[in-house]
Amino acid sequence: SYFLRHARARNYVSESEMCKLESVPLDFGDYHPLKPITVTESKTKKMTRKGSTSSTSSSSSSSMMDPLSSVLDGTDPLSLFAAAADPVTTASPTDGARRKRDKDESSAVGSDFEPWSSKRGEILARYTTTEKLSINLYMGSEKGKATTTGSAVSEKVRTRLEELDDLEEGSQKELLNLTQQDYMNRIEELNQSLKDAWSSDQKVKALKIVIQCSKLLSDTTVIQFYPSKFVLITDILDTFGKLVYERILSMCVDNRVSLPDNFSPESVNDTAKETCLNWFFKIASIRELIPRFYVEAAILKCNKFLSKTGISECLPRLTSMIRGIGDPLVAVYARAYLCRVGMEVAPQLKESLNKNFFDFLLTFKQIHGDTVQNQLVVQCVEIPLYLTLYSPAIDWILQCIAYHAPDVLLTEMMERCKKLGNNALLLNSVMSAFRAEFIAARSMDFIAMIKECDESGFPKHLLFRSLGLNLALADPPENDRLQILNEAWKVITKLKNPQDYINCAEVWVEYTCRHFTKREVNTVLADVIKHMTPDRAFEDAYPQLQSIIQKVITYIYDFALLFSVEKFLPFLDMFQKESVRVEVCKCIMESFIKHQQEPTKDPVILNALLHICKTMHDSVNALTLEDEKRTLATLINGFIKMVSFGRDFEQQLSFYVEARSMFCNLEPVLVQLIHSVNQLAMETRRVMKGNHSRKTAAFVRACVAFCFITIPSLSSIFTRLNLYLHSGQVALANQCLSQADAFFKAAVSLVPEVPKMISVDGKMRPSDAFLLEFLCNFFSTLLVVPDHPEQGVLFLVRGLLNVIQDYTWEDNSDDKVRIYTNVLHLLSAMTQEAFIYHVDKVDSNDTLYGGDSKFLAEINKLSETVVSQILDHLKNLGKEESLKRQSQLAHYFFNTILAHGDLRNNRLNQLSVNLWNLAQKHGFADTKTMVKTLEYIKRRSKQPEMSHFTDLALRLPLQSRT
Repeated sequence: SYFLRHARARNYVSESEMCKLESVPLDFGDYHPLKPITVTESKTKKMTRKGSTSSTSSSSSSSMMDPLSSVLDGTDPLSLFAAAADPVTTASPTDGARRKRDKDESSAVGSDFEPWSSKRGEILARYTTTEKLSINLYMGSEKGKATTTGSAVSEKVRTRLEELDDLEEGSQKELLNLTQQDYMNRIEELNQSLKDAWSSDQKVKALKIVIQCSKLLSDTTVIQFYPSKFVLITDILDTFGKLVYERILSMCVDNRVSLPDNFSPESVNDTAKETCLNWFFKIASIRELIPRFYVEAAILKCNKFLSKTGISECLPRLTSMIRGIGDPLVAVYARAYLCRVGMEVAPQLKESLNKNFFDFLLTFKQIHGDTVQNQLVVQCVEIPLYLTLYSPAIDWILQCIAYHAPDVLLTEMMERCKKLGNNALLLNSVMSAFRAEFIAARSMDFIAMIKECDESGFPKHLLFRSLGLNLALADPPENDRLQILNEAWKVITKLKNPQDYINCAEVWVEYTCRHFTKREVNTVLADVIKHMTPDRAFEDAYPQLQSIIQKVITYIYDFALLFSVEKFLPFLDMFQKESVRVEVCKCIMESFIKHQQEPTKDPVILNALLHICKTMHDSVNALTLEDEKRTLATLINGFIKMVSFGRDFEQQLSFYVEARSMFCNLEPVLVQLIHSVNQLAMETRRVMKGNHSRKTAAFVRACVAFCFITIPSLSSIFTRLNLYLHSGQVALANQCLSQADAFFKAAVSLVPEVPKMISVDGKMRPSDAFLLEFLCNFFSTLLVVPDHPEQGVLFLVRGLLNVIQDYTWEDNSDDKVRIYTNVLHLLSAMTQEAFIYHVDKVDSNDTLYGGDSKFLAEINKLSETVVSQILDHLKNLGKEESLKRQSQLAHYFFNTILAHGDLRNNRLNQLSVNLWNLAQKHGFADTKTMVKTLEYIKRRSKQPEMSHFTDLALRLPLQSRT
């Protein structure tokens, strides 16, 4: 008991003043940490290292510089080592140049040009078939393998010519009755075979595979699959073209130096030129037009090795070759491929692209000719479906032509399209490919052209959809806006097919939201409900309906205005599939949290959002993932935080009570509600300036009761412990003493239930550290909690100590003793005449007992028990040979006595010396820490009333670890 009988009397005010940092006046004109750094180099000797020379420099910079980098001459030594050690870099000097060249070529057109690769997936997904397909596979022969080095040149040439003839004569196998997936797998196999043949130096075999694949593009027996077939086959052609180009390029490397990016044909060596010509001669010998065209187009880029004008001469010739293709669908895709290759290798040669398109316009009437019509009858394909097969090709051709084209050219093309009959297909592609600003500025002209189109060929609603997509990106003239909407909606609302209707309506909703008021938006939503409700058509259109909701809340993010749109909530009722409904609700809540700036109490908003949040909450079940629960809880909490009834605190509490009943399955929401109610109680205290009336006292007790009955429903034990403590502190601050006691008793009784392991971020961790942190926080609160008149002295502290004593701690843990040491801090603070802190308008034990001797005697009894427990544990550690732990705890206890004990008492002084020696006894003490501790004691000895620390310092020897 001598520890607390001789606890050091503290003057907290003077100690606080003494511990404050010294304030130094600062001239901000001279220095400020946020000002830009000015680095001045003056005769800085550069670091000399491999690959750089030593030099000196003198410079001054007022810009933001990194002083560490400035001495490195702009290079990073780690990067230099990495580059030197990288086998790929050292092995192939052409790779870096090739990568740079590929990048430069891909950027020949700007990032605003949509590449073919982005359209590829959409085409494959859209143009599918359930019919059986056939494919001719090349069957490799032994002749295709590379000849031995000893063969004569004439023999080699003869063999290769025989191989090409062999292909013409039918060394191939026809596979019939393939499903679409089987067909795609076979094409992928051919692509891999091409790469394998090339890598094994079987160049003729590779060419045969490419020719065979190109021939497939003349086959239109399953016509609705043709666009997808085109995508798959041209992938192989692209691979072939790249392999040939890189092969010839690798032959141009001279003394390990590759060609520059913009090389001229003069810098290409004769061997490379001869190989390049050889490829063109081989391709010229292909008899059939379609494979000859496609394979030459694939290696068009190789003309760069032969002459500067090679590409510009080839493009018009290839364009003219397409005139020989009779089937208009095959021809238009050939034109699309030529445009694609042309844009990659020579985007500046727009004249050939324009000629290509005007050639197509001249043959456009073929689409409606007898040959095509007969073919469609045989395949049972309707003309509207057939026309949609042209869209990807025409869209791509027009996109290439329209890229950075002047308005004059676009207007000329638009006029040419006007002159053609049955031009709906072309008109659709023009609207898809031309700049949105160009289309929007001429919206009324396009509407007039759409009206004149023949409905039987290409559906008008698709044309209006394309127009709507443009108007979502660019604004039409202001005076035309209403007329445009009326003209479009007249057509859209007459559509009988719900899928056609919703595909159009989805696009035009955005136009309506952008340019009109809630009245027009409400009308459009009402029309959508009217069309999609019969026969539950909405069940097949959830993606489009979701898109409509997204667009509405993107443009109408004032939720008071949004919920005043009469048909908005009925529109939500169409989402009857739970998963989709929840996604829509999440979307709305995210928008609310993002855009709602001020707290709201609008009953319309609150009722609607409570309904939406309830929908999200009710979707939670036993199979719901934790991440999903967390997301939903975050959204609901965001809503709860934005609800405020101002000074109407009772209404606010009623809202929280209602929310608790609605969201009881989401624990984070209940936690947020408890925090919100505690905040409400503290706000009441602030308004009343701590002087509660009878009414407000009853109100804060109601808030406290809300928390007390909600906390037990939570599953996380540490969440409950912390909320009991937090709510008890709030109750204490509001002078609800008996309620505060109830919270603290509940926390004490919960401590024994703390498990040994708890889940933290999905991993099991020991709970000791968390419990230690909580108890330290709890002790700090218990200092100011007054004793209950009907309970014993320090009944809460005693209860907590009993629980700690009975708790089963880990065998190798010292947390129990660390807690006991912290209890001594608390008991020491309780012996002071005035406590270090108080709760306003709450009398703590220093006031209640006024330093009464019986009260101090009780504290001494407690301290005696605690100290004996600590010393017993230290002895046990010595017996168990846990000497390192014994050393650490002895030093920890020594620091406690140093901070809180009156060391003028001889027995206490001797105990501290013993602990010091014990800490060092077996060589486990940290020497640096011991030295710093001793320096601290010597500094303290120079302060008034601390002279006895001088003698103490002399009695504390420093032992070496040896």
